[in-house]
Amino acid sequence: MGVTRTLGVGMLGCGTVGASVARLLHDGAPSIARRTGATLEVRRVGVRDPGRDRSVPLPPDAFTADLRSVVADPSVDVVLELLGGIEPARALIRAAFDAGKHVVTANKELVATHGRELLEAAAAAGVALRFEAAVGGGIPLVHPLRESLAGDRITRVIGIVNGTTNYVLTRMTEEGLSFDDALTEAQALGFAERDPTDDVEGHDAAAKCAILAALAFDVAIAAPDVYREGITGVRPEDIEFAARLDHVVKLLAVAELADGEVAARVHPAMLPREHPLASVRDSFNAVFVEGEHAGQLMFFGRGAGGAPTATAVVGDLIDVARDIARGARGPAVVPVADRPIRPIEAMQGQYYVCLHVADRPGVLAQVAGAFGSNDVSIKSVWQEGTGEEALLVLITHRANEGDLRRTMDDLRGLDAVTEVRSVMRVEGGE
Repeated sequence: MGVTRTLGVGMLGCGTVGASVARLLHDGAPSIARRTGATLEVRRVGVRDPGRDRSVPLPPDAFTADLRSVVADPSVDVVLELLGGIEPARALIRAAFDAGKHVVTANKELVATHGRELLEAAAAAGVALRFEAAVGGGIPLVHPLRESLAGDRITRVIGIVNGTTNYVLTRMTEEGLSFDDALTEAQALGFAERDPTDDVEGHDAAAKCAILAALAFDVAIAAPDVYREGITGVRPEDIEFAARLDHVVKLLAVAELADGEVAARVHPAMLPREHPLASVRDSFNAVFVEGEHAGQLMFFGRGAGGAPTATAVVGDLIDVARDIARGARGPAVVPVADRPIRPIEAMQGQYYVCLHVADRPGVLAQVAGAFGSNDVSIKSVWQEGTGEEALLVLITHRANEGDLRRTMDDLRGLDAVTEVRSVMRVEGGE
């Protein structure tokens, strides 16, 4: 394909991902030109400190602290938003649309919170909004769900979408570390931020789950609609009991279509060891997709990091360049399905429950009574330890979440129960 034009690129942000994007565009320029018929040239870069050395192949005068000037620059055809956060990213993207410019973003928080608004604005302006890097880093997920599988009916998406938590749980599983020790190790190796709250409390995974649910089920869903639990409460004993059941503990993002409703949740869960996701270790991510016709598909790879994420950004940019070359605007598909979001209390699941109990006659009968009075059936039960160290471990049959919660409230009111230590879902069972 011969090179027919030069497209100007404006970058908002030049951190780890932005610097990797600049290097990829420079080093891969000949190949990109052959594939798209266009030369992609970074013309303006908006950053907080224009004078800082970033070791990227761009001239110093390309950098500016005036972010709006990047969007307004008439030589810029496509804007790459790599700032993160809601504002000023949202306002700058809207300004780019108003100026008739296509946008590529890696901003999961923004897409998960204001995705519908931005897609509607892009469609109204006749431009593209692409966000492959916002979901799985370097793992291609948006294109397969939105385009490759558009002819299928997706019924369920389940995935490990946060590398930090997967690394922590891997170390707890394989080395017997406590949560705190595993997290400290992850921070020392650069797999966790100094403030890991967004990761370990499940906020990052919930944002990605919302995007996956919107793509899979063509529905408007935001991160606050996703039920969320993190991994800070996972104890070594939970990991050990999971192993006895031939399961592993993973932080899962689950989005499913049930009876016309969309259920979306993020939480730690026990997963059968034979499930494909159970073997996903360390900081790797994977998403398992179930379709009525395509069957089961899994996407695996590095879900974060500068180079993998930059690869997805450049891939989106290349698609935009191709669309421009053939006079198309590319996808700005707005979710249209009118499907209610199912609350967590209405969801069904199987559960693992660990109780600290008094070691005396009649305790099991009291505990079983609390389960039975709330219509939660016990599948198996065993006791660990004696005396003050006695633990009662139970696995339920499938039950309603609301009933399970009422059971836990009743258990906390029993004199025989010192503490409800853990409650965790069991996936892939009944």
